[in-house]
Amino acid sequence: MSSPAFSRVLLKLSGEALTGDQTFGVDAQYTSQVAQEIGEIQQLGVQTGVVIGGGNIFRGLAGSARGMDRSTADSMGMLATVINALALQDALEKHGVTTRVVTAIEMRSVAEPFIRRRAIRHLEKGRVVLLAAGTGNPYFTTDTAAALRAMEIRAEVILKGTKVDGIYTADPMVDKSAKRYDSISYLEVLDRGLKVMDATAISLCMDNKLPIIVFKLRQSGNLRRVIMGEPVGTRVA
Repeated sequence: MSSPAFSRVLLKLSGEALTGDQTFGVDAQYTSQVAQEIGEIQQLGVQTGVVIGGGNIFRGLAGSARGMDRSTADSMGMLATVINALALQDALEKHGVTTRVVTAIEMRSVAEPFIRRRAIRHLEKGRVVLLAAGTGNPYFTTDTAAALRAMEIRAEVILKGTKVDGIYTADPMVDKSAKRYDSISYLEVLDRGLKVMDATAISLCMDNKLPIIVFKLRQSGNLRRVIMGEPVGTRVA
């Protein structure tokens, strides 16, 4: 069997990745499926960090739009990512995968504080590291947190699991004539306003030459295919 194309990756998941067919919260069955996919790449010897959003529970920007103080709303959103990380940790460990939840906001009774060297050591020991609470700062999205953490742990690529099979010229759920890109540059993403990751995250990746692969998470086996170097999804480089 051919060897994986990457040895260390950062997987970016939205909070909605854990909802399954629900509109809110965590679906235990679908979370278990996501955990199984992550477990499969871990068995290949790939060191895996995961940044997960909290939009299935609370979205800071939406709270701010309804009149909440932005810093408070974003702090609530960061705590929602911790809930998701703990749910995914539980699912992963039921599949026999050793994990650590590390958080940018210190809460020692449920998770370790993020310390870069310690997180890297966990990866080297074969543990999946779940990086929660974003950057620990308001006004930054989990996309930006994913780009920052990927560079801190020296990941080779960011893998962004989404509902669609790549980046399109328009929303394929709305515009049936939308065309999918096999590859695209960072500048094209920014110039065309494509909703891949926010502009801060894209700029960070561009400045540090960190590639992003956007792929469909809900298709069974896709994560493994990406890891093995198959042409799945869209590559931003």
